[in-house]
Amino acid sequence: MKDILLITPPFTQLNTPYPATAYIKGFLNTKSISSYQIDLGIEVILKLFSKEGFQRIFAKSQEQNNLSENSQRIFALRDEYIKTIDQVILFLQGKNPTLARQICSMNFLPEASRFNQLDDMEFAFGNMGLQDKAKHLATLYLEDISDYIVENTDADFGFSRYAERLGKSANSFDELYSKLHQDITFTDTFTLEILQQNIESVKPKIICFSVPFPGNLYSAFRSAKFIKENYPHIKIAMGGGFPNTELRDLKDERVFEFFDFITLDDGELPVELIFKNICHHESDEKPQYKRTFLLEDQKVVYKNNAERQDYRQSEIGTPDYTDLKLDQYISVIEIANPMHSLWSDGRWNKLTMAHGCYWGKCTFCDISLDYIGIYEPISAKILVDRMEELIIQTGETGFHFVDEAAPPALMREFALEILRRNLVVTWWTNIRFEKSFTQDLCFLLKISGCIAVSGGLEVASDRLLKLIDKGVSVDQVAKVTRNFTEAGIMVHAYLMYGYPTQTLQETVDSLEMVRQLFEMGILQSGFWHQFAMTAHSPVGKNPEEFGVIPIQQEIKFAHNDIDFKDKTGIDHSKFSFGLKKSLFNYMHGINFEIPLQEWFDFKIPKTTVHPDYIHDCLLEETPFVFKPDSKILFLAKNMVVENYTKTKKQKSWFYSRLTFHLKTNIVTIDIEQEKASWLIKIMEKNSLKNGHKLTLNQIKTQFEEEFENFELFWFSKPIQQLKENGIILSL
Repeated sequence: MKDILLITPPFTQLNTPYPATAYIKGFLNTKSISSYQIDLGIEVILKLFSKEGFQRIFAKSQEQNNLSENSQRIFALRDEYIKTIDQVILFLQGKNPTLARQICSMNFLPEASRFNQLDDMEFAFGNMGLQDKAKHLATLYLEDISDYIVENTDADFGFSRYAERLGKSANSFDELYSKLHQDITFTDTFTLEILQQNIESVKPKIICFSVPFPGNLYSAFRSAKFIKENYPHIKIAMGGGFPNTELRDLKDERVFEFFDFITLDDGELPVELIFKNICHHESDEKPQYKRTFLLEDQKVVYKNNAERQDYRQSEIGTPDYTDLKLDQYISVIEIANPMHSLWSDGRWNKLTMAHGCYWGKCTFCDISLDYIGIYEPISAKILVDRMEELIIQTGETGFHFVDEAAPPALMREFALEILRRNLVVTWWTNIRFEKSFTQDLCFLLKISGCIAVSGGLEVASDRLLKLIDKGVSVDQVAKVTRNFTEAGIMVHAYLMYGYPTQTLQETVDSLEMVRQLFEMGILQSGFWHQFAMTAHSPVGKNPEEFGVIPIQQEIKFAHNDIDFKDKTGIDHSKFSFGLKKSLFNYMHGINFEIPLQEWFDFKIPKTTVHPDYIHDCLLEETPFVFKPDSKILFLAKNMVVENYTKTKKQKSWFYSRLTFHLKTNIVTIDIEQEKASWLIKIMEKNSLKNGHKLTLNQIKTQFEEEFENFELFWFSKPIQQLKENGIILSL
């Protein structure tokens, strides 16, 4: 028996659990409140995509006579699907790697329409490894069955979303309410079977649903309805990303036929207070709530009467993944996008470096909401403590930091802490392309285990970047992406089109900027999305300032995306196909020479961007810049010192040869013996191990106690070699 059952309803990711319930469970541990968590999504997928699940799928659809040609083929091959599915799932779980050879033989998996795209696979994936190729083929196999399910058994099915249309800005609850009073769907039968088993086993007093996306909403309500009908004594709460953004103006009383509480923003204190009110409430005590909707006298009321402040990030504990079936998640490779493969392939522990966004100004973003507006970083020491706890708990050393934008200063201290502890970890995160990401900082992040960053370039136009209040310029983005790329860190850019007042010319020029970034090799991945106006962004709150006219609707349920008319009158959606097709080519390093007009089936203006604009942005800046306050770090290891004497015309000079054995190369410098001795002493004293970072000014002062002209020494060829190879870092 547990106090609270935490549930992520179907569906989110297949390869790793959505972290919200793990965050809440970690917090509840600090309060000695017992809890159990389940990811209903992965459990339903595994039940559906199994021998027994396939038998039920084909049994349900065999009576239909009007199958499409593709469905007829899948049905005809049903025995092959039933025979192979369990082994394919084991392979995608990493438990049956030898099956890769069978899959790649192209005579093992039954093939339907998804395999028609294989002609493009060699182009898209190149000489990919055997395991990755097999994962991609297995993914096509699963998608064929997904198509069959959608056509014949459950039109709302989707691997990472379910009945998403019902949750997307549903200003009225009517359609979802009607759907919930119809017969349960084919997928619902699997969901409710697993839900019932867990309730019988856990026997919770409270069930909390975390609903991050519109594609989780229907299943959450369907599950809540089942609980109300069969376990009326259990109280039910909902929180998470969807209510945080969409349900802030909730007025419809019918929602509380399914849920007793709906909480907003950080869930720790709201859940704790709900637990206290239900399980430890004194009769003479007025119940206290934090940011919670509930029903009183048949009216929806919003209670925020608790005097207690939200917990600081240092107080909420380490996320706890206990109970989740971590070894049963499946890795898939859907499309040839390097960053998307990180999202869908492999298991990642999720953590956050900082609550909220340290920038918090972008005009398209929900900056008025707490999850962005309240900025609170965690110390590097606590972060790495939590990483070490999670490594022990999960056995995984991969981490995805799910920040709005990770702060550069914290990333630096975080990387140093990893290196001090000699940890071997792999991590990636989201950033802003700001000038703080120097070559030296990027190199430090790389050696600490950073493999990728993603960030918003948005519209690659300086006018629009200023209007967005992004705080970056295109040339700055180019330099930062160059720094990451040269350090060996993959860069993904979020790209936007259709921002208010954006002209046709600016869209074309933005595409040309993106083309040049890929052609220069400093951007490896990207994704275009069309601007959407949200209710909690500066654009949504003050549309007239941005040249858009909102289409007003009565709000009784969900409220986030707002329909609008752009005063320019441009239909930006017509750019979608051409932007995405060109990007697909650029990501694979081809067709940079094709005129931009060729990607579109309508007339576009010629770009006004100079063909060498990005190239010129990257022209080397002079390295001879003296920044007295910069902290200097020496990463020298495996150094061999050899003293020798140089003699010429009866004059002798004493030199030292310092040889640094790096992982992939050897760096050798020759330097006067006295200065070499001084340098070795400073390097040892100011090493990472000793945790001592002198400023450049302090090093200059110490040098000039023994020698003259520090600048001549610091910018000499031998010292420049050490800087270029990451032995000396200026942070």
